[in-house]
Amino acid sequence: MSSAERALLTAVAQYPNLVVAFSGGVDSALLAVAARKALGHHGVHAVTADSASLSKGEADHCATLADEWDIAWSAVLTTEFNDERYIQNTGDRCFWCKSALMDALEPMAKFSGGSVALGVNVDDLGDHRPGQDAARQRGAVFPLVDAGLDKAAVRSVARAWGISVWDRPAMPCLSSRIPYGTNVSVSLVTKIDRAEHALRNLGFGDVRVRHYSDTARIEVPVSQLGKAIHLAEAIETAVKACGYAYVTLDLAGLRSGNLNNALN
Repeated sequence: MSSAERALLTAVAQYPNLVVAFSGGVDSALLAVAARKALGHHGVHAVTADSASLSKGEADHCATLADEWDIAWSAVLTTEFNDERYIQNTGDRCFWCKSALMDALEPMAKFSGGSVALGVNVDDLGDHRPGQDAARQRGAVFPLVDAGLDKAAVRSVARAWGISVWDRPAMPCLSSRIPYGTNVSVSLVTKIDRAEHALRNLGFGDVRVRHYSDTARIEVPVSQLGKAIHLAEAIETAVKACGYAYVTLDLAGLRSGNLNNALN
């Protein structure tokens, strides 16, 4: 067993019970599996926030993974789209999203005598993540941080444990595709989700559709820019079918969280 594995299991074992906010990505997946290993079947409950900001099919993906790992799972409906502070999409949007998540998860943790745990890793601490502050203020715990795991270590341990999503691209919430200051709505994130699904069907597994009114700015990894240019006509057709008038390709490639640059 590696030092990273030991550190993670030790970090998790200090809690009698964990309600893991489970998105289906590698961070929360590793946290859920670590809790299953350290606390047993009855010591972990994986919960997925099923809202409009979650890409279509992701809740089913989470349910399948939890069943594979013999972990109790459920989905909860969160209410961020009923909160005008979230809808306004200012720089603290994520704060209100995590607040809605904690509203749903706190009663579960209280009932089981445990804590709400988020898959925050060390690398996340240096980014603009007001949602972390909201969760921390409400008593959520970050065992990956306690164990000193960065993203590379998370993927390494997940791979060693045979977790199938160890190399899965990040899937941030759909609202993160909308520039700050543009109101978020269910219809808008649904439109973005449809466009991203269309691009995945063209073979782009890691992709973002950034929304700018009637223009979609497409981001794919730099290594796939050539492929995107080759498939330009198919991309334009697919994305316009989702309601955009114009389709552009960002030649700088995919940069996760790059809309946060507007806050600097």
